[in-house]
Amino acid sequence: MDASTDYVARMDADRDGRVSLAEYQDWLSYAFTRMDADRDGVLASSELPGGRGKPVSLADHRQTVAERFARQDRNRDGYLDAQELLAPPQ
Repeated sequence: MDASTDYVARMDADRDGRVSLAEYQDWLSYAFTRMDADRDGVLASSELPGGRGKPVSLADHRQTVAERFARQDRNRDGYLDAQELLAPPQ
């Protein structure tokens, strides 16, 4: 298994060989979930790196991730393959 295939496999929860929006959001929300110490779905300033910044809700975070997904989904099929995942976002 090469590095790009391995990268897809780690995100690909249903093992269909491609990454859906939900899988992408779940993967990229892992750090959010870990930082949300009080589990209220919002990263307060005190939970953000450096202890400052504007609070961020999980919904806002997932929306930002969805926008990144859309930019990376170059063929507009609703999934990311290894090539799309490894390409720099536009």
